[in-house]
Amino acid sequence: MKILVLVKRVIDYNVKARVKSDGSGIDLANVKMSMNPFDEIALEEAVRLKEKGVATEIVAVSIGVKQAQETLRSALALGADRAILVEAEPGTDIEPLAVAKLLAKIVETEKPGLVLAGKQAIDNDMNATGQMLAALLGWGQATFASAITVEKDFADVTREVDGGLQTIRVKLPAIITADLRLNEPRYASLPNIMKAKKKPLEEKTAADYGIDVTPRLVVLRTDEPAVRKAGVKVGSVDELIVKLKHEAGVF
Repeated sequence: MKILVLVKRVIDYNVKARVKSDGSGIDLANVKMSMNPFDEIALEEAVRLKEKGVATEIVAVSIGVKQAQETLRSALALGADRAILVEAEPGTDIEPLAVAKLLAKIVETEKPGLVLAGKQAIDNDMNATGQMLAALLGWGQATFASAITVEKDFADVTREVDGGLQTIRVKLPAIITADLRLNEPRYASLPNIMKAKKKPLEEKTAADYGIDVTPRLVVLRTDEPAVRKAGVKVGSVDELIVKLKHEAGVF
């Protein structure tokens, strides 16, 4: 079985995002970029399935600027066999629906038995691409996966829901999105990093697939969250009730 893994280049999770002084967007100049953490978890799960003999090939796919090649090379070093980059113009923000349409075309070409992705990207928190891709393909889907077991033509997926854990069975091919507790990704070894440089990385454009990626939304302004005020200590329950009533307006 072939597994397609979706990966996205985002600001590293250890870096605090900064808004441009004119409010036109996030400042990406000289900012460390890395693979979306949830996508890294999805990739690790694909590698584990291959190690168990469930999968025979892992293809990493990314849609973004040319520098996303670095992210795909990281995916190759972590265990992917080959990679596909659909290159976007610098400064172009491709929305989830356009991404899903591009991925649907790639799925039609590659014919994977399973598509794995992170539940969301940490840069925009859209949490929409996997679901849209499933809808476009007419495939089953299992989101927020914390455990995956693949047997023959089915996958049993444990999902994290508000009330606890839910286990469902989906017929393959299917789309599964990874949650934080699915696994702990490995580190790429130096030999694998060197081998990744020789693994195939195919470059495409949206025009090659006949997909219009023109944004449907216009971001008018980006602002940093308001600074939270420091908390205060109260001396008694009565004082707390007064503050809740007259300052917080709770009562």
